[in-house]
Amino acid sequence: VEIGEGSRIIESSLGDYSYTDRYADIAYSMLGKFVNIAAFARINPSEHPYQRASLHHFMYRSSYYWPEETDEEELFDWRRSRSVRIGHDTWIGHGAVVMKGVVIGDGAIVASHAVVTRDVAPYVIVGGIPAKLIKRRHSKSVCEQLQDLRWWDWDHAFLRRALPDFRKLSVEAFLEKYGDTARKSAVI
Repeated sequence: VEIGEGSRIIESSLGDYSYTDRYADIAYSMLGKFVNIAAFARINPSEHPYQRASLHHFMYRSSYYWPEETDEEELFDWRRSRSVRIGHDTWIGHGAVVMKGVVIGDGAIVASHAVVTRDVAPYVIVGGIPAKLIKRRHSKSVCEQLQDLRWWDWDHAFLRRALPDFRKLSVEAFLEKYGDTARKSAVI
């Protein structure tokens, strides 16, 4: 895992090989393996309790203003209850925002500066404000085979041996070569 300069990670987990570029902001989120977070992306940005008399955080971060006061734990519990989940082998583009409670499927791509307010299916590309489907990365059959293959669970040594094929084979040829291998062994 690699965390880019100036990034802020709050109560979140990142799977093996995942990384953030500079100034990513991630809160209350679970990221899979091989997740690519571009610079200035925001995952699960905080919300202010807008239904109250004031929006300011003096209400719930009260200890910042009055040392004898405690912070309002219920508000932070509310934020935690709406976590974001990002699947394996995903790419969140530069400046993209993924809002509370969203699930991003395996292999999905979120375009730069998109604002994702709804779940994103596996292996699709979304973009815009709010984010909408741009296109599918592969056929339905290929997407299902990639999810069945679960190459992101391969051990480091096997990934290294497969590196030339990741680089040169088409996705279909890759699946043909490795599909049976993965099905025969729970852990490669």
